[in-house]
Formats: sequence, C-alpha cells, structure tokens
Amino acid sequence: MTWTIVAPIVIVGGALVIIGLERRWPYDRGQRFLRDGFWVDLVGYALVQNYMLALVIHGLVSWVDAQAGASTHGLVSDWPIAVQVAFFVVTHDLYTYGFHRLQHRNRWLWRLHEAHHSATHVDWIAGSRSHALEILINQSIEFGAMVLLGADPDVILIKGAISAIWGMWIHANVDVRSGSLQRVINGPEMHRWHHAIDFPESGCNFGTKLAIWDHLFGTAHLPPTKPAGYGLAAPFPDGFLAQQAHAFRTFHEA
Repeated sequence: MTWTIVAPIVIVGGALVIIGLERRWPYDRGQRFLRDGFWVDLVGYALVQNYMLALVIHGLVSWVDAQAGASTHGLVSDWPIAVQVAFFVVTHDLYTYGFHRLQHRNRWLWRLHEAHHSATHVDWIAGSRSHALEILINQSIEFGAMVLLGADPDVILIKGAISAIWGMWIHANVDVRSGSLQRVINGPEMHRWHHAIDFPESGCNFGTKLAIWDHLFGTAHLPPTKPAGYGLAAPFPDGFLAQQAHAFRTFHEA
C-alpha cells in the first residue's frame, strides 16, 4: 500500500483517536463537539480551503521548479527517507516558530493570523482555522523546500500527515500533562495558552511540533492555572468568507 493511500488513512485515524481522547479526558469540560464555528472550521477551512490551496500550491511550486530546475540536483535525494523526514520536520518547525512569532509583532502579518486566534473554543479542528494567505505562505515554503531540494515523494506525504496530526493534537481539548517531555515535544497543555485571552502581551508558546524553540528563546509560558478563555478581545465575523475578508479592513476600522 502506497503513502498516497496510507497518509489520508493515518490522518483520519489520528483525528478519530484525538476526538476519542477529547471525549474521555477533556481539558475544558462541557465543551460541545458541535460547538460554535465547528462547521466553518471543518468544511470551510479543513476541507474546501485546504483542497483548493493544495492545487494552487502544487501549481506554484511546480512552476518555480520548472524555472529553476532545483529538484534535478537532488540535494537530499540520497538521504534515507527517515532522515529526510526528520530534517524537514525540524527545519520547518524552526521556520514556523520564527514566522509565527513575527506574525504576533507585525500588524500586517497579524491581520492574516488573527483568524486562527478567533476561535472561542479550541479543539482538534480549531487549528485548521487559518487565513488562506497565511496557509499559502507557510505551505508553499513547507512543500516547496521538499520539492526543490529533491525529497522523495513519500517524504512529502509523510511530512504532510505529521503536520496534519500534530496540528490537531496541539489544539486538542485533552487534559494531558507530559511533564519534562513538554520541554521538547509540544502538546495541548502549552499551546492552549497561546490561544488564551489572558496570554502575555508579547505572545507565548509559538512552537508547533517542538517546544524547544520556546524554551530556548524565552517564550515558553505554562502557569499552573487554566486560561480564562480563548479568542480575540475584538469582535470577529462568524462566516468563512467574512473571516477571509476581515483581514483586508483598514487599520482605522474597529
């Protein structure tokens, strides 16, 4: 069975496991499965937007490669697949940490990122809520790097599955305490504070897969209490298209 078939099965299976953990050990008790914004996140973002952007990003990366011919050099082609996966997981995670932190400090980039913070209920599917332009930037870099450096096609599928499952996991409404492991591997216990209304003004917990960046660069935040709530202080539109358009309002608008 090829990774073309295995990867989607792994993603769906991972989602079902995480949903089961949410039902059994919820972090925020009483949070409904079909909470407000569920269908916007699942259909609008996770299904429709991801499918459309996958086509756009594939076309964009293919065009760049056709112009540059970078993949023909096969810079990582001879590496074992496991090493390729580890290399792209770690390097992309470091990029994500830096770009994510910049999004919280730059008012233009924040406009693309605030949709991700607009969810007032954080769970397995809330992480899919990200503006189309933010995904276009991040995933073009993520998958473009693998294609242009000549990664094995299976590496792209494996890395995509890891990113999808980890994105669901760190947003999961699961009450987990991983102890010292949380200094290395990121999980919901730290990332929920990234979405909290009462997080530090400069932001915190910008890492996705690895927590080492936050501890290394002084942005880790894990108090013993629970967040007072999630979301944005300012009102945010409910619908998918309205949320996309909201990023383009003027800075003088409320």
